[in-house]
Amino acid sequence: MPVTIGWGDVALRLALTVIAGGLIGLNRGEHGRPAGLRTTLLVTLAASISMILTNALLMTTGKAGDSFVEMDVMRLPLGILTGVGFIGAGAILRRDELVVGVTTAATLWFVTVMGLCFGGGQIGLGIVSFALGMGTLWLLEYAELQLPQDHRGRLILVVAKEAISEEELRRIFMLGNCRILTFSMVQDNLAGRREFACEITWRARRIASRAPKFLDELASRPGIERLSWNPQATQN
Repeated sequence: MPVTIGWGDVALRLALTVIAGGLIGLNRGEHGRPAGLRTTLLVTLAASISMILTNALLMTTGKAGDSFVEMDVMRLPLGILTGVGFIGAGAILRRDELVVGVTTAATLWFVTVMGLCFGGGQIGLGIVSFALGMGTLWLLEYAELQLPQDHRGRLILVVAKEAISEEELRRIFMLGNCRILTFSMVQDNLAGRREFACEITWRARRIASRAPKFLDELASRPGIERLSWNPQATQN
């Protein structure tokens, strides 16, 4: 870590941070993870900016000859960010299969680092951090909604014995661009019915419907006694 840095060094570090964090965030987001593009990028930027601030403060440290106090600026971002981490953890909630509050927690962490920049007298770095944070939260939200990601759901289908076969149901899944994760069938010869239990996954935009299009077609078929669909969150 150099003792002094210029705006060229700051720009290079932030650019590399955005590229690396953005690519990782895209990968996480398209697979339906709770911490997607915006969350990952905010966390990466926060970590990078905190280190840039510490680097910028290196020249301000020192110890007077008649003083027993010595300031270690390397402990400053670590102590503050660790404390804010507990606050951010309280903003993350899990409701059934849905995880909420991850971006909120990352935003709390990010604005803390931005406050360190302004409080440490790094006004230019604070303004740049503010612009990057606002762009991440506002501009990238629309892009994140348009990205394809993995969706998953569980289907329970009770049908008359001759209404639909296992091969036909698998073909319907394949035509709907769905991949079968689990598949089971129970046949009741006395009642003359079959019960299929399937877990499937497919790719669609985040703003798209959580249900595949072929469900309406299945529900309208003759011989379908019960159709139960339960969308599920993808694993972390």
